[in-house]
Amino acid sequence: MPQQVHKLSPETIETMKRYYTKTLQATPQGAVFRAKTPNAVITAYKSGKVLFQGSHPEAEAEKWTDGKQATPKKPKKTEKKNSFAPPEALLTGSHIGSDEAGTGDFFGPITTAAVFVKEDQITLLKELGVKDSKNLSDNSIRQIAENILTLDMPYSLLVLRNEKYNKLQKRGWSQGKMKAMLHHHAISNVKGKINSAVSEGILIDQFCEPAVYKRHISAENEQLHARTYFMTKAESYSISVAAASIIARTSFLKEMDQLSKAAGFTLPKGASGKVDQAAVRLIKSKGRQELDAYAKTHFANTKKALNRL
Repeated sequence: MPQQVHKLSPETIETMKRYYTKTLQATPQGAVFRAKTPNAVITAYKSGKVLFQGSHPEAEAEKWTDGKQATPKKPKKTEKKNSFAPPEALLTGSHIGSDEAGTGDFFGPITTAAVFVKEDQITLLKELGVKDSKNLSDNSIRQIAENILTLDMPYSLLVLRNEKYNKLQKRGWSQGKMKAMLHHHAISNVKGKINSAVSEGILIDQFCEPAVYKRHISAENEQLHARTYFMTKAESYSISVAAASIIARTSFLKEMDQLSKAAGFTLPKGASGKVDQAAVRLIKSKGRQELDAYAKTHFANTKKALNRL
């Protein structure tokens, strides 16, 4: 079974524990926590070592390590431990929120949205049912997204389709870097549509350490926007991030509808055994080369499907 082991800081491990709250399992002796996702079982030990083991361990590991095995560099002494945590007032004020969908799905693209919500729009969005999209059905998400898009609410939606995703991955881009650049560009697009003076800041649903995010975008000659904050499970606290999550998820669902139509059958979401079976069916009907247009081919599902042919 594929696995990766990384040495991470106590602060990162605590952040991970909060991030995986809903998927925590019984903690083995000597461990800080254990969680199970569709990609891997993550076990963090008191020694600082974190084991990622499963069908797709790199998908989880790169959220915290930038795909590197080395121990992350310690933050500079001048940088406060929680310098990227949002001030409490931001969550109830006018701000930009961003989130993405499709990252753990074998089939389909990554969709990323950023939305600017003004303080006086928060109540209306709550009345429309805007909340953490993980607690909503796909049909509800589609309907709420339609209502959101009728409002005077500047937003940006970016779609990284599979052909380009696979090309970037072969060039050495980790999924984490792709997500960072998508968030950065979506936020930049929204900032270009508003008067920055009316925004109290930017909140990103945290998928990697802020220092890793900064490295990703700086590698492409981009800089972190002023007053940018990171927060795990931000869609549960910020209506802006929740709205972005719903828009991104709706776009992902529409993209999946189109891909399913092109494939001739419904493509399943996620990365389960059903996905392996669908990949086998797709390869048989379309050919191996066509898989690049439908899936993130570096996922373990590709190898599993090819082994079944």
